[in-house]
Amino acid sequence: MKPSPIRHCNACGALVQYRVPTGDSLPRAVCTACSHIQYENPRNIVGTLPQWENRVLLCRRAIEPRLGLWTLPAGFLELDESSEQGAVRETLEEAGTEVELQGLYSVVNVRPVNQIYLLYRARLLSPQWQPGAETLEARLFSAEEVPWEHIAFRAVGETLRRYFGELRAGRGWSLQAFEVA
Repeated sequence: MKPSPIRHCNACGALVQYRVPTGDSLPRAVCTACSHIQYENPRNIVGTLPQWENRVLLCRRAIEPRLGLWTLPAGFLELDESSEQGAVRETLEEAGTEVELQGLYSVVNVRPVNQIYLLYRARLLSPQWQPGAETLEARLFSAEEVPWEHIAFRAVGETLRRYFGELRAGRGWSLQAFEVA
C-alpha cells in the first residue's frame, strides 16, 4: 500500500511537487515555495516476544485493525525513544507486564504496508500481567496452544513459527531477518 501523496509542505503549508531533488535518485515531495523536501519513510513497529517457561505471551487485540485476533505486544515506535525503549513500553502498555530484553530476535520487512517490525526476545519478570486498553486478554501459549488461525499479522505469525521451530530443534537463538507480503 503506497502512502497517499503529500500535497502540502509540513514546513510552510505551500503546495508540493514531486520531483527528483539534486543529488537524489528518487522523486520526493518538494515544496514549491520554500524548497523543503519531505521524505516518506517506512513506519517502525517495535515489540517483544515475551517468554516464560518455553511459552510466549500473546495479546488479543481490543482495537482495529484485526480486532479480536492474537498478536505479540507491539506498536509504533514513538519519536525520541530507542527501539528497545519502545518495545518495553509497548509490552507494558498492551500486556501490563515488565520484561527483560534478551536481544533483537526478528527484523521483518512488510513492504506492502511500508512497515518494519523490530521484535525483541524478552523474559517476563513474573508470570503476571494486566491487559491494557488495547488488549482484550493476554495468555501464555506453547507452540501447540497458539491459535495459529487467529494470529493478527503475518509478521507475528512467521516470527512465532521461527521461534518455536528453534525451540523444538534445541538451537540457540539467532537473529531472524525476513520479508512477508
